[in-house]
Amino acid sequence: MKRLLVLAFFVLLLIPTAIAQILKSPDGEFTMNFSLSSAGSPMYALTYKGKTVIKPSRLGFELKNDQKSLLDGFSLTDTKSTSFDQTWKPVWGEVRSIRNKYNELAVTLNQKETNRSILIRFRLFDDGLGFRYEFPSQKNLIYFIIKEEKTQFAMAGDHTAFWIPGDYDTQEYDYTTSKLSEIRGLMKKAITPNVSQTTFSPTGVQTSLMMKSTDGLYINLHEAALINYPCMHLNLDDKNLVFESWLTPDALGDKGYMQSPRTTPWRTIIVSDDAREILASKITYNLNDPAKIEDTSWIKPVKYIGVWWEMITGKSTWSYTNDYPSVLLGTTDFAKAKPNGTHGATTKNVRKYIDFAATNGFDAVLVEGWNVGWEDWFGNFKDYVFDFVTPYPDFKVSELNDYAKSKGVRLVMHHETSGSSRNYERHIDTAFKFMNANGYNAVKTGYVGSVLPRGEFHYSQHLINHYQYTVEKAAQYKIMLNGHEAVRPTGIARTFPNLIGNEAARGTEYQAMGGNNPNHVTILPFTRLIGGPMDYTPGILELDLTKVNPNNNSPFNSTIANQLALYLTMYSPLQMAADLPENYMKYADAFQFIKDVAVDWDDSKYLEAEPGEYITVARKAKGTGQWFLGSVGGNTARMSNISLSFLNPGRKYSATIYADAKDAHYKTNKKAYTISKVNVTSKSKLSQFVAAGGGYAISFVEIK
Repeated sequence: MKRLLVLAFFVLLLIPTAIAQILKSPDGEFTMNFSLSSAGSPMYALTYKGKTVIKPSRLGFELKNDQKSLLDGFSLTDTKSTSFDQTWKPVWGEVRSIRNKYNELAVTLNQKETNRSILIRFRLFDDGLGFRYEFPSQKNLIYFIIKEEKTQFAMAGDHTAFWIPGDYDTQEYDYTTSKLSEIRGLMKKAITPNVSQTTFSPTGVQTSLMMKSTDGLYINLHEAALINYPCMHLNLDDKNLVFESWLTPDALGDKGYMQSPRTTPWRTIIVSDDAREILASKITYNLNDPAKIEDTSWIKPVKYIGVWWEMITGKSTWSYTNDYPSVLLGTTDFAKAKPNGTHGATTKNVRKYIDFAATNGFDAVLVEGWNVGWEDWFGNFKDYVFDFVTPYPDFKVSELNDYAKSKGVRLVMHHETSGSSRNYERHIDTAFKFMNANGYNAVKTGYVGSVLPRGEFHYSQHLINHYQYTVEKAAQYKIMLNGHEAVRPTGIARTFPNLIGNEAARGTEYQAMGGNNPNHVTILPFTRLIGGPMDYTPGILELDLTKVNPNNNSPFNSTIANQLALYLTMYSPLQMAADLPENYMKYADAFQFIKDVAVDWDDSKYLEAEPGEYITVARKAKGTGQWFLGSVGGNTARMSNISLSFLNPGRKYSATIYADAKDAHYKTNKKAYTISKVNVTSKSKLSQFVAAGGGYAISFVEIK
């Protein structure tokens, strides 16, 4: 009896001081429990189909300047439950329409000691949970600095994770696959030698983080609507398997500067027992505001080529001269500078790309290295290098834009900021007016290198605000934006659909700089692409880079068929055919698929998916009804077995299949491919070989 009384006493201590608030998803498969601990700490937990996804986890903030933290001492003062169901149409996307359906619970908490209030808003969808913090207007919490956000995600087991290190400056890593408990031991091997953080957590990883449990649950942790707030990483307590939010600091080590009323970004947990549903989830977009651009008629998906790969491979250069004329010294008289003979962005060379684009049905040509300043930048003068309007002597702006217009092609502007955000903001209006005056309607921005002001990181609150400023400023000038080396997207393209592309991950360029893991493209759609499309720059067909530049021996870990499939599996409304025109002529039969494939879609069907192993998706082109299919594999060969039931019933199609040859392999026989045709219907089944690092692509044409 005495033992029972003691046990009962401890059970009472564990009972929350507030009755648990329960939230169910519309289909009833998810249950979220919110409660307050005996210390008044906000807690939540999440289950899916009766399985634990998130064990009871703490919520709150630690504040700076000796302010009492927003972690405990709370009482529940109000709750509101609502439901929402609406269908909206994206300007561009994987599907014609998106359903935004959820049940919501908003809990208002008061910290008695300080008389401060916070509201935590939970939205539970049929594919997962989103929640955020809201700080109402109040006299006792007006200005405050976040020392650290303490949001926790307590895992229910030692899951398999697909992760990259929690670097404050870059996501350009190959992914590591390991158990959560193994992250600490593998971190040193995973980080780059020149990792930019002043302090680097041995268990810190970036979102979007993909995991798989031993009982078959796929779990994805990320954030949505990252605005005026630092980017969130996750720090793992690997003894207890608890992730805790870990915000990017600024130059002073502070995390976030806040003024109420304010909200934080949403923290997202996408869950399914089917990996395909993770890829199809639209939670990230649904947690962002509707489009703020009223007239979106000027925003068009783009298939483009560019003067880029020849610089990446080292065949040509961005800079016009090896001298330092120098922009910093006040002279732009490049007529006196000696040309280096390897400059890529010449009028003659760009005309060749324009002709190729016009002949082969491409919308645009990206030109990098057209403007003065590259010599100074490579000489480590960064702060005032680029003015974004002054061309080199061998690049004739008006002539080339007139020529492109006569061919029905647009030129895409390139603004390398060299990481100097303040310099770009000084020049941005002049640069965008220059674009408007010269016929440019899209720009690729770059933020290579350490950020200026010095001490800031690419993912701190200061830079998040800069990227958002740039997107909104571009919208004012009706300019589409493709941001490279910026923060990974969090669904903001719903609100500002002129953000048609981002890099923010390890792209194709690394195939010319040491290579990517062969299964890299089977992980990115589960991680980086959860927040929005990636300008991955696929379509390299000459995979022996010594034939582009004899001095480049980088292994290209892919097959030709894999490169074609990426146009389907790596979704983007901005798709580049990244290879050189002459290489496409060498592989003209394979190039036909790149010419044919669409970039905007009415529907998408994920047919097969397993992170790190394979992805197969079929997409229906917007406005035409034509279907295309792409499949990519991982480190080992496999057979892909699918049904073509997505095709319209009762109709016949001619399927052109671009596939790996039987002896293809990303290392030993990467350029071996076959092209075949077969008639199919919606009742047809397909069994297709996929080589290691390989894939296949199909175009379907209805037989009328």
